[in-house]
Amino acid sequence: MDIEELRNFCLSLKATEETFPFDKTTLVFKVMGKMFLLVDIDSKPLSINIKCDPDYAIELREKYATVQPGYHMNKQHWNTVTDDGLVNEKELKKWIVDSYNLIIKSLPKKVQQEFNAL
Repeated sequence: MDIEELRNFCLSLKATEETFPFDKTTLVFKVMGKMFLLVDIDSKPLSINIKCDPDYAIELREKYATVQPGYHMNKQHWNTVTDDGLVNEKELKKWIVDSYNLIIKSLPKKVQQEFNAL
């Protein structure tokens, strides 16, 4: 997956926005104002940070060499995934959607209601 494919996929998810809050190369995708994916647009191969259930995060790290504890993130809740071709695109998209859904579930009830109304 290249950066444009990643961008298009993330923006296809309901209520997603893209920002550059940290610097000119760290693209952040948010849902209802909360981050669910970070990517350095200059990384080759593409490397993304995604939120993950802590138990599942450990499982993925043990199964895939390309999945590591989140770089510059809370390592219990975030994984860094290098898209070097060892993980298929379908699986990678599933992990992105899982991250997105974890953020939605963590939103305050009022914000979840706003999200559902969109």
